[in-house]
Amino acid sequence: MEDGKLKYDIRITAMRQTVYEDLKSLYENPIEHACDVGIGQQWVSRHGERPEGMCPSAWESMQWFVGELAAGRGHFYDGWMRNPYSAMISCNDGFRPMSFLLERIEEDTYC
Repeated sequence: MEDGKLKYDIRITAMRQTVYEDLKSLYENPIEHACDVGIGQQWVSRHGERPEGMCPSAWESMQWFVGELAAGRGHFYDGWMRNPYSAMISCNDGFRPMSFLLERIEEDTYC
């Protein structure tokens, strides 16, 4: 990449949420509203930045992968994903983790 610019935008899609009711009942202080993310919701990361409206905690879990994909890299963990320029990442909520699909948008956007 010339001048350190990131080459690709990254599409982030909320795929699935798992809720561990047993862990919530044992350990979590009840909270009225924990997660605003809806299944199928999408964002686009431009320049490797957190998209507006993306949960900051979820972003912390995926930020490195987004940056790598935006720079044109991929092939994480020796063939983990069928599409080597994607990743499936879960947020760090231990009671109700949301899984996100990160995909490189193939059109070069910055070069």
